[in-house]
Amino acid sequence: MTGAVRTVVRAPAEVLGTPSEPVDPTAPEILQLAEDLVATMRVSPGCVGLAAPQVGVGAQVFAVDVTGHPKARTVHGQLVLCNARIVEASQWQKGREGCMSVPDLTGDVKRANRLVVAGFAPGGTEEIEITTDAFEARALQHEIDHCAGLLFLDRVAGAHAVYARKVYLE
Repeated sequence: MTGAVRTVVRAPAEVLGTPSEPVDPTAPEILQLAEDLVATMRVSPGCVGLAAPQVGVGAQVFAVDVTGHPKARTVHGQLVLCNARIVEASQWQKGREGCMSVPDLTGDVKRANRLVVAGFAPGGTEEIEITTDAFEARALQHEIDHCAGLLFLDRVAGAHAVYARKVYLE
């Protein structure tokens, strides 16, 4: 199975503000969705994560890969999780975030710097746990929020913590 590149929806699309449904990680359409999320993430410069609601699908599925990112400490490589939930969160820190669904803005969001997440790999029937920190922890929380119908803008302290995205000319 190979993934298709899907169109990324932008705020204020309704799907981005609606909590997603749990999925059957073994269902063929979920396996295809997982492949599509990875394919879409791979062709999007600077993208380290993508959730199903961002491609217009109200399902609790997302992909994350922080490999090679300068802020990453712990790196699990390409992760795709279904029905993910936070088991433990600690060491809260503020950090700047952006999002493909909110392309013109970034914001300061307080998130756990140490994290344990549980979920299912596509095709898997056993729940797995991932323990991580730093940038990978932030990316996982950002994608879990997407599955809950939240954008990073819902987590900023206020308008003073939202910024126009900088565009770097080559």
